Amino acid sequence: MASASEHTVALLAEGQEEYTTDGSLDFNGNPALKHRTGGWRACRSVLATEFCYCLAYNAISSNLVTYLTGVLGQSNVAAARNVSTWQATCFLMPIAGAVVADSYWGRYRTMVVSCSVGVAGMIMTALSAYLPLLVKNGASFTSSNVVSAQDSVLFLGLYMIAVGLGGLRPCLMSFGADQFDDGDPSERVHKGSFFNWYVFNMNCASLISGTGIVWVQDHYGWPLGLTIPVAVLAVGLFFLVAASRAYRFQRTRGSPLTRVCQVVVAAVRNFGVEPPADSSLLYQLPEDDGAMKGAQRIDHTTDLRFFDKAATVAVTDKEAAALAPSSPWRLCAVTQVEELKILARMLPLWVTIVFFYAVSAQVSSTFVEQGMAMDAAVGSVRVLPASMSTFDMLTIVVLVPLYDRGFVPAARRLTGREKGVSDLQRIGAGLAMPVLVMTAAAIVETVRLHAAPGKISELWQAPQYALVGGGEVLTTIGQLDFFYNQAPAAMKTVCTALGFLAIAAGNYLSSLILTAVQWATTTDGRPGWIPDDLNEGHLDRFFWMIAGLGCLNLMAYVSCAGRYKYRKAC
Repeated sequence: MASASEHTVALLAEGQEEYTTDGSLDFNGNPALKHRTGGWRACRSVLATEFCYCLAYNAISSNLVTYLTGVLGQSNVAAARNVSTWQATCFLMPIAGAVVADSYWGRYRTMVVSCSVGVAGMIMTALSAYLPLLVKNGASFTSSNVVSAQDSVLFLGLYMIAVGLGGLRPCLMSFGADQFDDGDPSERVHKGSFFNWYVFNMNCASLISGTGIVWVQDHYGWPLGLTIPVAVLAVGLFFLVAASRAYRFQRTRGSPLTRVCQVVVAAVRNFGVEPPADSSLLYQLPEDDGAMKGAQRIDHTTDLRFFDKAATVAVTDKEAAALAPSSPWRLCAVTQVEELKILARMLPLWVTIVFFYAVSAQVSSTFVEQGMAMDAAVGSVRVLPASMSTFDMLTIVVLVPLYDRGFVPAARRLTGREKGVSDLQRIGAGLAMPVLVMTAAAIVETVRLHAAPGKISELWQAPQYALVGGGEVLTTIGQLDFFYNQAPAAMKTVCTALGFLAIAAGNYLSSLILTAVQWATTTDGRPGWIPDDLNEGHLDRFFWMIAGLGCLNLMAYVSCAGRYKYRKAC
């Protein structure tokens, strides 16, 4: 009988191993089978879609400043400001997309709808380049209003693209990470490398768009150059939908922002109540409660005790049990309170990370304008200023495999950490890069200003682009990995979107700094630091100023990181 029981238990265990342990579902809503769903088989389609959207997006963004100045006749400062504002919006919209995905539609449906909107936006953007051809062919446009029409159509398309990317960006990354089961050690190892290869794949696409498609735009015109991204993103949508039955899907658990607001309101309502010294007296939902189905329970932590007031039971247990389901705005479970604490701990770090992206925003604005004032000839070949970002992407493409396959195993042997170094150490090393980037750019600009106009080769910009790439390997991958892993299960997409929100805030900060510099340096009829003719300005002073701010930001980050408490070992 004992052997028969053991055999039955073994069969049951074997049957359980066929399913994922993280509660994920298949396309039909049934528990996901490991051998039929998820893993790299599903991630291949996710990465293919990511490759297509990055190729399409960067085909527009990497050379947009040239289109605005050369075709629409905008000034250098106006074009740089418009590019920074649009790019910031592209990285801000993921917050809205993440809330929709985590609360209502789920990640897959959000991605499909968003990608469709993105395709429509790219069609509008391409149409702006065809308007002059319509004028030439006798359409009902006149030469006096064609530029105004191009402006309207272009920016409508650009901000439709921003809406589309808002759903794609946070969902693709978190959806790809969802394809690996945290409860399976072998799959967890693959998840550890996923973020590195996600960014590697993204920069391969950026490399192609920053060279090949920019070359097409320069040699064959903007109509063809803006039509290619439409076709590429449409192919990406096909890849996403084609592999639907291979994916693993996570349940939606309601709006994470609503849950956060409930904790704040409940804590304020209980302002006069002192949290108990014994954390076991705080309110927690029982394991068999419907709201805990498939959810992850988070243990209580001792910091940020003000928010513990939201889980403090000021009535009898019987009344509390009846009160909480009907009034979560008065009493919240410990797990819900801890979700807010996690976000609150991340906030100071997030603020310091923003500055890195204010510096990287210069790659598509002031760096391009600097390159336009330099000698573009390399032998018999003319290198477009926008194509210099190739050095940024090449650096990432080279360093990611070296980091993942070389540095991480070596560091793991020395430190004993699964990732070699902590996420915060990785981010900190990346935040030192803006100082080096802007120092290199300032030195190049100083030399250019003292040389004859157009005599300095733009290849001297290569070091500053390469340093930006090194910083992105450390900061971008590190912060995306950090926010995803530190996030509670119900907020994975939202916390992943925090990484993209940092990029958005950095672009807005860049736009603000450019506006402030223009206002402060153009008084009394002076040309300012960044005039249309850079030979009359002092772009070098702008770069030195940003380098100094980078030093202050790095010191602030070190202070915040030293006080941060990891939710779990990283």
